[in-house]
Amino acid sequence: MLLATQLERVFILKDKEQDIRLTDPEPRWSVEAVMNFYANLYPILTTAKISPPQIRDDAVEYRFESVMGTKG
Repeated sequence: MLLATQLERVFILKDKEQDIRLTDPEPRWSVEAVMNFYANLYPILTTAKISPPQIRDDAVEYRFESVMGTKG
C-alpha cells in the first residue's frame, strides 16, 4: 500500500554569520505571506528574495536571501 504524506515546510533566513531556521506559522499560507509575517521580526526580509524550494531531510526548504549589497 502506498502512503502519501505532505512534507513539512522549513524557511531559512540567510544571515551574514549564520542561517536562521524559521518554522511554518501556517501551512495554508503562501511563501510570500510567511515572509511578510516574519518581516516584523527580521526587517531584512522586506528586501529579500525567495529561492526555489529544495527537498532536504524530508522537508521542503525555502531560503530567504537578502538582495542588498554592501556599500563602499
